[in-house]
Amino acid sequence: MAKAPTHHGLALTLSILTATVAGMTPARAHSAEAQVTPVSDAALAHPPDEDWPMWRRTLDSWGYSPLRQIDTSNVHQLQLVWARGLEPGQQEGTPLVHDGVLYFPNPRDIIQAFDAATGDLIWEHRRALPEDIENYINAPFINRNLAIHGNLIIDTSADGFVYALDARTGKEVWSTQVLDYKTGVHQTSGPIVADGKVFTGRGCEPLPTAKPDYCVIVAHDAATGRELWRTRTIPAPGERGNETWGDVPFAERKHVGTWMPPSYDPELKLLYIGTSVTSPAPKFLLSGNDKKYLYHNSTLALNAETGEIVWYYQHVVDHWDLDHTFERILIDTEVTPAKDAVAWINPRIKPGQQHKVITGIPGKTGIVYTLDRRTGEFLWATPTIQQNVVAHIDGRTGEAKVNPDTTFAARGDEATVCPSMMGGKNWPAGAYSPLTRMMYFPLQNTCADYAVTIASRQEISSYGVRANTRLAPGAQGVGAIYAISASTGRIEWKYEQRAALLSLLTTGGDLLFGGDVAGRFRAFDQRTGKVLWQTNLGSQVTGFPISYAVQGRQYVAVSVGQAVNTAAYLLLTPEIRPSNSNILYVFALPEGWQSASTTSRPPQPATERPQTVASAAVGPVATQCRRSDRPRSGATRSPNGLFSAAQSAQGRKTYIEQQCASCHGENMRGSASAPSLADPGFRVAWANRSLQELVDCMKGTMPPGRAGTLSDADYVQILAAILEANGFEPGATGAALSSDPTTLDGIAFSAAQ
Repeated sequence: MAKAPTHHGLALTLSILTATVAGMTPARAHSAEAQVTPVSDAALAHPPDEDWPMWRRTLDSWGYSPLRQIDTSNVHQLQLVWARGLEPGQQEGTPLVHDGVLYFPNPRDIIQAFDAATGDLIWEHRRALPEDIENYINAPFINRNLAIHGNLIIDTSADGFVYALDARTGKEVWSTQVLDYKTGVHQTSGPIVADGKVFTGRGCEPLPTAKPDYCVIVAHDAATGRELWRTRTIPAPGERGNETWGDVPFAERKHVGTWMPPSYDPELKLLYIGTSVTSPAPKFLLSGNDKKYLYHNSTLALNAETGEIVWYYQHVVDHWDLDHTFERILIDTEVTPAKDAVAWINPRIKPGQQHKVITGIPGKTGIVYTLDRRTGEFLWATPTIQQNVVAHIDGRTGEAKVNPDTTFAARGDEATVCPSMMGGKNWPAGAYSPLTRMMYFPLQNTCADYAVTIASRQEISSYGVRANTRLAPGAQGVGAIYAISASTGRIEWKYEQRAALLSLLTTGGDLLFGGDVAGRFRAFDQRTGKVLWQTNLGSQVTGFPISYAVQGRQYVAVSVGQAVNTAAYLLLTPEIRPSNSNILYVFALPEGWQSASTTSRPPQPATERPQTVASAAVGPVATQCRRSDRPRSGATRSPNGLFSAAQSAQGRKTYIEQQCASCHGENMRGSASAPSLADPGFRVAWANRSLQELVDCMKGTMPPGRAGTLSDADYVQILAAILEANGFEPGATGAALSSDPTTLDGIAFSAAQ
């Protein structure tokens, strides 16, 4: 499970962005009323294109927005529209948007409603929490998502409640206790709502005081908060699965948690949710390595009306804290697993046959599993990043065989395990696109050296193991994105980089958005993995990105800060040192952008894609300089060979010294506050324009706050550095480029290299 550390610092928030938040009263503040219409069950099942009404936008957990105003042809023009400082603490929030109002779940049970177009605060609700809560719950203030139904914003609280606020005013409407916070049980994610019911799980922490009755999935009436049912994830004597725990007394069974939001099929009326490891993790400490210990590390399908477990599929018997609690993606698709690309296939599959499937990477092992979501029948599975815990999966039964070299029999036993308990996959969510019929997942290349630290489950320990995480053998970086066909299981492309990668978003504009722990937020081409735009947000991009529209304008929103697991990933890349400020950023195309439609295009077949896409950095087009009205002599020559390497080197030095890099980036790749000076968009924007026109632009804008104060030679040296950064070659003779305007007028910044 992705657990918060015992001691956590409060993230610093930029004062200029937090002034309005800091000025609020300690309890609640209501400065206005949001004008929103009630949200029906039908609207949640099929939300309007412009809304983002739940964690992954839809009940099938696609993480997909059909909006397409922002697309592969114009994403390079994205610019910051507004930003807002958030409350300090562990920050993994997902904005919720309805009727032009953006609701955000801050740490510490603070919910805010903003005008989604301007960022102006409408209302704020600060839940009163017990003063002693941190004596019982470890870092209790993570809040990943909200839900909406009718006129209510619904959430789970740090002190063990499900509660609802009026979406218009922020006033509390109902509050229902699930568990006493003094049990130590915490839920780091909010609910989903479907068919008038609020569905939530529990973290079910591995504490000495833990009991099986704390490990529950619960349904409440969305209008009143009345509890409808609760289902334990650990069976009791007389219940199905009790025998799988061997001689472990019921009271000593603990920590099969469900700490991420579920998915839901409105047609089948089935709720799908994943579960975590037992505590302790090594099974010799329970009743032996030969038992299954249901329902840990499983996918559960529950009857939404009664809470009954209709079917389950256990992914692996877990000895290492490799939880399987993550998003379950629901798709209706052909199932034709490629025999040359997929490791384990059910031989009964008829290639091309349509199935209602539940698919994705549900656990830390990084293995893709596809099951029939009606019955739980195993269809196919295949690894992605390095893993050595699952040795084989029986295609007929779906049963996983554990690698015996990675299991334990006594205190002091050691093993190298891939991935580590930090996960090849973890809580950062993947996404699916109906345009490409591909799934996209943020993965991490990690392994760990494990050692068993206890000899009996009576000894106090969360998991009974120590794990020292390191990079996987042969990996140069931590992060990777895998694009995988939902039908064939084939890896269509992958993107790899040094920094760990976090949650993803797909859109109808053929775009894939995602951020990383270094603070980079990017837009990729869904079909090829090519980076089309990026910006540096300064802090780790820990929130779940979304897209929405207000009055025909499409926005992309994402939050940054410090989160569970990211500190561990950063230890693997010590040269990457982002800040920990909690901020919400919202981007859009420039004002006045005109587009025929913001709605989705029909799905199109995927084209050929490269197998691997190297890490890249591409920024927005430089559009701040207009074409000069001054007569030109006619630019016909190419810059190739017309400047010297020494001139370019001096220009780069001047660029750094004069603080140009503070906005445009040290590598000229741009940032949230200034466009890139070295990418395909920049070259297109300046194609066939003379070098003198580019010099005039620099004189009018650089250095920041002191435009035009450098010498002509300085500007031409910076120009030489820009030329080299864009792929033009310095001359072999070492001759410098002249600063004479007539000479520069005759040289074209050609897009053709």
